[in-house]
Amino acid sequence: MEKINHINELGSIYKQPRNKISLVDVPPLNFLMIDGTGDPNDNPEYSEAVSALYAVAYKLKFAIKKGPQAIDYKVMPLEGLWWTEDMALFNLKNRSNWQWRMMIMQPEYITEDLFKTTASSLREKKNLPRLDDLQFETFHEGLSMQIFHLGPYGEGERETINKLHAYIESEGYQRVGKHHEIYFNSPLRTAPENLKTIIRQPVKPV
Repeated sequence: MEKINHINELGSIYKQPRNKISLVDVPPLNFLMIDGTGDPNDNPEYSEAVSALYAVAYKLKFAIKKGPQAIDYKVMPLEGLWWTEDMALFNLKNRSNWQWRMMIMQPEYITEDLFKTTASSLREKKNLPRLDDLQFETFHEGLSMQIFHLGPYGEGERETINKLHAYIESEGYQRVGKHHEIYFNSPLRTAPENLKTIIRQPVKPV
């Protein structure tokens, strides 16, 4: 059975050296996606969204592993796009007006038909309130800058985010699109000081 770690295959997009800011060009990739609003902390809607994402992602993994492809691949990390209608109002202190899209990247052999079949199968077996809100879509982020952050989310990220934004400006770019975070471990099982995150910001030349 073939074993694949897509983090290794995608290289610099999901591997960010510490103490460095990188310019990357993110290609079109397929994702499981689900949208919501409000502060993610102590938010049942957010918890239900993430539960639905992981349930389908792992069900798809085992469908490929047991199917004719016989590929055992590692489920990709959870990712989040975060924004407000007016990005000038986006800040880490007030998250009540945040909008978010949580995502898990899917390898090329996961199709929309397989996604629909898998979601339908789960619907019959599990009570997942946000399951019907899941989408399978292609997301092309394009030119972006990213930085590695070790430590807690939220206010703990402020210094890292400010460093990224200052670097973007100093290099002659401007921010476009949505604030993007890629989470490599779970806050439910990892001490805050050990959380590993890539913070990514789409950019364009000024």
